[in-house]
Amino acid sequence: MNAKQRKIVYRMLPYAILTFIGICFVLPLLWVIVASIDSNAMQTLKLPHRVTAENYIEVITSRENQRAFLIGLIMSLGQAVLVVILALLAAYPLSRYQMKYKKPFMLTILFMTSLPITAVMVPVYQLFLTLNLYDQIYGVILFYVASSMPYGIWMLKNFMDSVPQDLEEAAWVDGASVFTGIRKVVAPLMIPGICTVAIFTFSGSWGNFFVPYILLQNPENFPASLKLYQFFGQYGMVEYGNLAAFSILYAIPSIVLYILSQRFMSKGFGLQGGTKG
Repeated sequence: MNAKQRKIVYRMLPYAILTFIGICFVLPLLWVIVASIDSNAMQTLKLPHRVTAENYIEVITSRENQRAFLIGLIMSLGQAVLVVILALLAAYPLSRYQMKYKKPFMLTILFMTSLPITAVMVPVYQLFLTLNLYDQIYGVILFYVASSMPYGIWMLKNFMDSVPQDLEEAAWVDGASVFTGIRKVVAPLMIPGICTVAIFTFSGSWGNFFVPYILLQNPENFPASLKLYQFFGQYGMVEYGNLAAFSILYAIPSIVLYILSQRFMSKGFGLQGGTKG
């Protein structure tokens, strides 16, 4: 192999590796899409003999599935809203005021973002039993909020640092209070950060299986992430078609939230650039 051939190989090798990795990711997604419209879906990827919407109809019309999706949305949206509001209020003094122990506090928050949930679930389980929060939907929401607060505070504090304080001072001169300045001046310029935190927290709780599995017992309180169990029957029998249809419907809220957030994030960047000009 001469130098020219080696150069071509070295140039094409990264594309070949990326193509292989892309195929590994696309094949499972392709199976989910095909299996969801196949009445006789199996583990293997194959073209359906007859395209049908029976799997989607069966999943959507199930009252248990409807309740599970509703509970999952309540948990995820409730967590996202609470985290954004509380983290925004907590990030404001960290960004605007001079504090003696602000750096150690921020480093502690950064450390808490790296703690795995599995490491704290045993004491959390005991705490929930003591406080009568076990098997309560609002208890799971509170845990989601507490576990996402370090990330929310850290992210929103960094975004808030880029907002000019002169704008707030001008609002104060016009008679605005601190909370009015946050709501009408700071928050509109932090829409990219708010959307980022909201998307992350929503996706984290919407796709979380372990936490509700530990903290919930009554099947009527199970969110959509736990309802995947119902498609796995006895003796290894699995309803692959319904499972695939449920998986696609389960992914829709995250996709829709991401698409809608792009509009607000672009507006946020435009406002921020306009203020600097």
